Amino acid sequence: MFASKWIYELMLFIYGVSIIGYFMDFIKSNNRVNKLSFYLLCIVWFMQTIILYNQTFIEKNFPILTLNDGLFFYSWVLILFSVLLNHFFHVHFVVFFTNLFSFFLLLLSLSINAMTGSYDQGSQFVHEILVIHITLAIMSYGFFTISFTLALMYLIQYYFLKEKKGLNWMWRFTDLGKLDAYSYFSIVLGVPLLLIGLIFGLVWAYVSKAEFYWFDVKTIGSILVLIVYIIYLLLRILKGYRGKPISIYNCAAFLWLLINFFLFSTLSGFHF
Repeated sequence: MFASKWIYELMLFIYGVSIIGYFMDFIKSNNRVNKLSFYLLCIVWFMQTIILYNQTFIEKNFPILTLNDGLFFYSWVLILFSVLLNHFFHVHFVVFFTNLFSFFLLLLSLSINAMTGSYDQGSQFVHEILVIHITLAIMSYGFFTISFTLALMYLIQYYFLKEKKGLNWMWRFTDLGKLDAYSYFSIVLGVPLLLIGLIFGLVWAYVSKAEFYWFDVKTIGSILVLIVYIIYLLLRILKGYRGKPISIYNCAAFLWLLINFFLFSTLSGFHF
């Protein structure tokens, strides 16, 4: 399997980009993003189909006899259903969450397979999962930081406009509408990155048998950070929050992010 490890890494990368696209389309319907995500999903399914064909007809081993093979086949079935749902019924809600679960199954299958295969390559693959977990989490924090900065700029400019205090450098802040929109878009990008990063972390912890993972304070804090920003999206999309109220919430959410990153990291059992 891991003689072609790069194929599995490429497949996970394409699948991850597809999920981010589906998330963006789920938040705000975008036909172009949906089509791109659909094509990427088809590529992932095609790559899985080739692997299953080789295992079933070349190696004469139908992929349901072991846990990791069953997970891989399960993921293939879910992706097939997602492709059909997206093409014929356009049920975006179901497609996004089905693919999220399928991505978890695929990653878990490949990780278990890695640990039962070549020790060196398996250990390297699991280590790469940890690296991806950390990278995606930090990238999401970067987007949340940009969103916070824009929200803070919004509140500052809102204050000066309300007080009718004209400053020569106010034009550098751009208008309130753009600040609000860009801040929102940054969170739309940050949430799926953190979500996928947590999935990588969960699979890494399971495969590497890390101790106290679920009860680790940094893990709990990271999950709460994700929940806090999901609530932001719900307030904005379902409740219609805009401008000052959602910017204040954004700043409070970023404060929790800082607490999780700096304080909880020092209390964690295995996070830095």
